[in-house]
Amino acid sequence: MAQSNEPEDLPDKPGVYIMKDVEDRVIYVGKAKSLKKRVKSYFKDDIDSPKTRAQMRQFNHLEYIITDTEKEALILESNLIKKHMPRYNIRLKDDKRYPYIKVTNEDYPRVLITRRVLDDGSYYYGPFTDSGAVKRLVKFLKAIFKIRDCKRMDGPCLNYQIYLCNAPCGSKITKEEYRKQVDKVTLFFEGKYNKIIEILKQNMADAAQNHEYEKAAVIRDQLNSIDDILEKQKMEVTRNLDQDVVACSCNEKLACVVVFSVRDGKIIGKDDFLMSGAENTPPDQVLSAFLKQYYSGPRHVPAEIVLQYEVDDKKLLLEWLSEKRGNKVIFKVPEEGMEYRLVQMVAKNADIIRKHQEEVKGALIDLKKYLRIPKLPRRIEAFDISNISGKLAVGSMVVFEDGTPKKGSYRRFKVKTNGPDDYAMMKEVLTRRYGRLKREGENEPDLVLVDGGKGQLNVALDVFRSLEMDLPVIGLAKEFEHVFMPHIPSPIILPHDSEALHLLQRVRDEAHRFAVTYHKKLRSKQLNSSILDKIPGVGNKRKIKLLKHFGSLDNLKKASIEDIAGVKGISSNLASNIYEYVHRADEENQVHDEN
Repeated sequence: MAQSNEPEDLPDKPGVYIMKDVEDRVIYVGKAKSLKKRVKSYFKDDIDSPKTRAQMRQFNHLEYIITDTEKEALILESNLIKKHMPRYNIRLKDDKRYPYIKVTNEDYPRVLITRRVLDDGSYYYGPFTDSGAVKRLVKFLKAIFKIRDCKRMDGPCLNYQIYLCNAPCGSKITKEEYRKQVDKVTLFFEGKYNKIIEILKQNMADAAQNHEYEKAAVIRDQLNSIDDILEKQKMEVTRNLDQDVVACSCNEKLACVVVFSVRDGKIIGKDDFLMSGAENTPPDQVLSAFLKQYYSGPRHVPAEIVLQYEVDDKKLLLEWLSEKRGNKVIFKVPEEGMEYRLVQMVAKNADIIRKHQEEVKGALIDLKKYLRIPKLPRRIEAFDISNISGKLAVGSMVVFEDGTPKKGSYRRFKVKTNGPDDYAMMKEVLTRRYGRLKREGENEPDLVLVDGGKGQLNVALDVFRSLEMDLPVIGLAKEFEHVFMPHIPSPIILPHDSEALHLLQRVRDEAHRFAVTYHKKLRSKQLNSSILDKIPGVGNKRKIKLLKHFGSLDNLKKASIEDIAGVKGISSNLASNIYEYVHRADEENQVHDEN
């Protein structure tokens, strides 16, 4: 990597230039067909862009890398932006938060969800913004194609016994056959559904012709499952398309880009991304920067990319994308018709998300100011306890990221502490949650919220001290919406119309709802249990027959042995056992009530 502070010293060749500040931090990365000409443009006296003027005020020195072609410079620029996240580049915001699907580089590959993309020979697909949908998709595909789930291949396990794995560890499937199943999974991630269906139909026909009817039936079930999931897609269009539809919403503060993925004529997914460093940037430049970063990773490149605006470097981008895809890629900027309406729908989605994010960002900034915490509380974890006089006690943890519930990260706890003692119960739940977080090295939240006042807050502080953790934590009391903070004797009272307070209320109320829902579920399960469940020989079917016949458990208690034996499927011996059991249990309950 060469260094120069004089534009005239730069070569008249393609490459990447890296601008740094006085502390040697990367503030901007750019690519150029001619390094000399491009960098010289930054040193003019009449720079129009306020953003570029601010960038040059921070500029101290420059490094550059020469490449053979402008296309190589484009790829290198994208990689360096991802690596350094320069302040003045337009970039995908917090890309590391998004999950990828990983097909491991092993003799018998596994299919995993990860947030780290490594140069380990594995195949990665993503990033995806809906982690819940990714988990459901991976679970579905692993079950359909029976992909192994275990880290160590030490003999057939339960998954083989319940038909969720082909047990390569027990030599139940050859390496070649297993690889074919994995290939079908990767085709699914690439959106090539027709190709999967074509392969499966041929495999089914071959199996039937060879009289391998059991194998043919398995393939038939795979086909039916894939048909089912494709039928559940949100919207169908008329042509057999392989497209991404990309649009954005921008203003002087924030930019959001939304992508709809259309495969085989169906909209199969929607991703939305916030862009950093895009303030006061024209939308066509935002889209151009987005495309370079979005497709630079291990992502399927469709045959058509439908755009809201024409973009910079169109020819260069198409050359690069076509090379990645393996055949021609085209851009479309429709002005009418179905594709135009689709772009407008995507743009409307982007507009809604941007406006919501602006509101949330304002609330988070206010919250940081009110609570005097070191970082924006982008990830908030909130806790509540629910019980009746200490019975069936449960705890809940809900997670909000950027002001939005992240339901895949919710946790619920069956509390083991004897009650009623809400403080001890909260202590148990917090200790279990953050003890595990510390052991497993997970990322810490930016703010912890406990439902309650000073007492609950002190419990949380005791737990964090015992775990040697320093986490921002508050208590939010329901009655007057007072916010209790460590080391401050009086509660903070936020303005009643404050977005920061409304956010805390939403988080607290969600924790309460989640805890109460779980508590009610356990109560309902307990109430729906019956003494009939404990009688040997009375399963669910016989229990339903008895209750249908007599109408209620009380009527059954009044019945004679002969009456009970009159129910279809109940023998005389079983009727006698039922009679004795319900009457004995009734007597025991009466003694218990008297005590």
